[in-house]
Amino acid sequence: DIAAAMATGDIWMKVPPTIKFVYHGNLGKWVGGKDLILYTIGNIGVDGALYSAMEFTGEAIDALSMDGRFTMANMAIEAGAKAGIFRIDGKTLDYIKPRAKRPYTVYEPDDAEYAKVIEYDVSALEPQVALPHSPANTKPVSQVSGVEIDQAVIGSYTNGRLKDLRLAAQVLKGRKVHPRVRCIILPGSQQVYLDALKEGLIEIFIRAGAAVSTPTCGPCLG
Repeated sequence: DIAAAMATGDIWMKVPPTIKFVYHGNLGKWVGGKDLILYTIGNIGVDGALYSAMEFTGEAIDALSMDGRFTMANMAIEAGAKAGIFRIDGKTLDYIKPRAKRPYTVYEPDDAEYAKVIEYDVSALEPQVALPHSPANTKPVSQVSGVEIDQAVIGSYTNGRLKDLRLAAQVLKGRKVHPRVRCIILPGSQQVYLDALKEGLIEIFIRAGAAVSTPTCGPCLG
């Protein structure tokens, strides 16, 4: 498939059915897109959206930053999905307009059909942790506190955006990484790396004893 796509510029794909996920409520402190998608995968399983498109909606999604939405879309594959999509809103257009390199048209059909609709109340959702050996093995952070770790990886393609690095810097500023723990920071892109340098985030990480890598998938085989 990859060779054919490289040679022709085209790829064949069956149009997938869509599962609509509605997230009600306001998100608490430290809770973001990563927690929403981990909670979802923990509920539906790693094959819960097999060969489907996952559409994310609801007031919690409306309040979510583009960074958080990118994380959810990126991790839809962990539930077997072909795509993770969001309805167009002002945040989306504000992000696209200065970056679009060609004219584009936005379509939003009023008669969209869904294979099923799944709703969650996430107003009391805690930060989520995926335990070995599956993203579906998800627990609230309160249930895994006190567990010793050997390595922490912050960043890469799911949580390597500037907002993620700012949150990490809030935690690490004035602190030191435990001497028995290896902490690796992976900015999601060269632009994020540059912005983090300008804001002094990289200095905070280095002073804390973390290893800062160039933008890459890092420990992932990708």
